[in-house]
Amino acid sequence: MEDQKLADPSQLSKAKLFWTLFSTTFTLSAFTFGGGYVIVPLMREAFVEKLRWVDENEMIDLIAIAQSAPGPIAVNTSIHVGYKIARIPGALFTLLGSVLPPLITLTIISYIYYAIRDNKIVQTLFFGMSVGVAVVILDAVIMMAKTVFKQKDFLSPIIMVVAFVTIYFFKVNVVLIIFGSAIVGAIAHLVFHKGGKR
Repeated sequence: MEDQKLADPSQLSKAKLFWTLFSTTFTLSAFTFGGGYVIVPLMREAFVEKLRWVDENEMIDLIAIAQSAPGPIAVNTSIHVGYKIARIPGALFTLLGSVLPPLITLTIISYIYYAIRDNKIVQTLFFGMSVGVAVVILDAVIMMAKTVFKQKDFLSPIIMVVAFVTIYFFKVNVVLIIFGSAIVGAIAHLVFHKGGKR
């Protein structure tokens, strides 16, 4: 993906650009079950692979920022992607596209929840979806790990592995991992920058 030239969204009319941003995030949000960790890899597939409006490394950076910021990761990522592509109007359209489907769905479910909560068919459907969600998340982890290992940077894979070990085996709070990784990255950047390395 990195060797492919990115498409230029500014070549589209504003109406088509904003509609694409809205319809893409709306569709992803409407037909994705399992939370932000499922919709984010699909968002990457849409904006990086299909539309080619964001490159792979930048998408990983946007996801990292979205994860670090307060709020749902899916909404945060959509805002960052929309802002990157079309500034504030783009962020507003992607925000609207990502929050409308769950708002509509939850409003409907709130009226019928007590009628379906003990239904065996519904419970089976949710179990099946949970398995699919796990597979999609695993695929996203593998994809992002491959991208990190491809970079000519020894520190990023080390941070990734250490973060996984400390969270999974030692149950360290993810907030501490995020801040710790940010501090290590900032220090490394300053040291390498002063040493004339990029």
